[in-house]
Amino acid sequence: MAEVLQAKDADEWAYRGEGAVNLVLSYCGTSPKFVGKVLRIQKVSNKVSKYENGHSALTKDERVLWGQFEGIVAARTREIAEQLYVQKVMCPLLGSEHVDAGIRILVSREFLKAVENKVLLQRPTLRVDAAKVNPLCDSVLVIADHSIFPSGILKEDFCLSVEIKPKGGFLPTSDFIDEENAVKKRITRFKMHQALKLHDGVISKISKYDPLDLFSGSKDGVQNAIKCLFLTPQNNFRVFLNGSLIFGGMDGGAAECVSYTVDQAFQDGIKRVIVAKDGMHSKYFLELVTETVMKSGLLNQLLEVQKLDSIDIEGAIHAYYDFVSLPCMVCRKKGENKFSGRYSSIHSMSKDEKLKLVRNYLISATGKDLSMMISFRPRKSMDVESPHRSVLLKEINQTFDYKASFIDLDMKPLKKMEYYYELDQQIVSCYVQMVKDDEAIQNGVVGIDGSLNSYIAKWK
Repeated sequence: MAEVLQAKDADEWAYRGEGAVNLVLSYCGTSPKFVGKVLRIQKVSNKVSKYENGHSALTKDERVLWGQFEGIVAARTREIAEQLYVQKVMCPLLGSEHVDAGIRILVSREFLKAVENKVLLQRPTLRVDAAKVNPLCDSVLVIADHSIFPSGILKEDFCLSVEIKPKGGFLPTSDFIDEENAVKKRITRFKMHQALKLHDGVISKISKYDPLDLFSGSKDGVQNAIKCLFLTPQNNFRVFLNGSLIFGGMDGGAAECVSYTVDQAFQDGIKRVIVAKDGMHSKYFLELVTETVMKSGLLNQLLEVQKLDSIDIEGAIHAYYDFVSLPCMVCRKKGENKFSGRYSSIHSMSKDEKLKLVRNYLISATGKDLSMMISFRPRKSMDVESPHRSVLLKEINQTFDYKASFIDLDMKPLKKMEYYYELDQQIVSCYVQMVKDDEAIQNGVVGIDGSLNSYIAKWK
């Protein structure tokens, strides 16, 4: 980390996108050390004071939680701890060949300010309102640009990449799920969350994507999942050509469904990679993605990580309160004695057992919120040995090299456990109410006013 990026260096980095935690910039300069790389710069909420900027090291409880992993506890800042989390926790679980922990490089305050000013107009309004670049960071993460191949892009080469957010791929079976929330055992969290997002105006159309299809292991299921993601991408499906976005948006509200203009840009892009008759490129692209998802085996590894959440947030929240030595607010709200109620088996566990439950839940949360990046390039000659795996599209007799990676492997703060529980309850409550309203309308029990009619129409 000897080199320090200065204000003038901001000109060589371009806005790529962002999530809730980090801003992502791609390199557009000529320095060999950065070609084919992206920067991840930590953001900070606009709602916290300058003294609560997320730059501090882990909390006392977090140091206990992650104490068994070398280096994490000793990290002097949270950013360094998060890099070590990817390296020490997520790499072994997901496979080091699919995870790049990256390296940290020093930055000046002037560089961060220059970046903030440069990308401001390119950022989605919702993201700008929510957070800004953390001005107190002293380093940023440099990782491989997974939307291109390691050798970079030659003038005559074209690389097509797809980014997919799979979300949670299984239904919980925990005995700690309240009877009134039993719908969680039948309907995926993603599908129920769509109802809340629609209610809150975050989206204007419900996605038909079901993560259970993507994780089914069935080609028909995976194919249907990819098709539904393509038709309503929201922030769960994006496509890049040579590292530049050609389909999908920077944020959920920016690309909820396919428009003619976006579709034309996408079609023009994939024609450079897929050899097919006019009008058939999208079909074969979706088949290419399906075949590669099936062949890569990525989802099998990911599902195992997600299933570390063995008792659902409705169980894990009780372990959390005991672990951080706080009264169990859930038991208190339900009017139960934590040592004699239905959650007594959790509260009676040893501290080590509770620690493991909480830690596994947070690792699972990373697995439910990450993205897969799969990149393709046409193989020009089958006679040339390639270090990359390949997939054949038999219908057009075209072979593609591909590489697959996991990205956005953020460490979840321990304090978010309460947020996860409250959000879970909101999601289920909104979905259950929506179903009741729908049934009442179908049975003619209530009349339909304009707003409710619109709400149900959008749901369908």
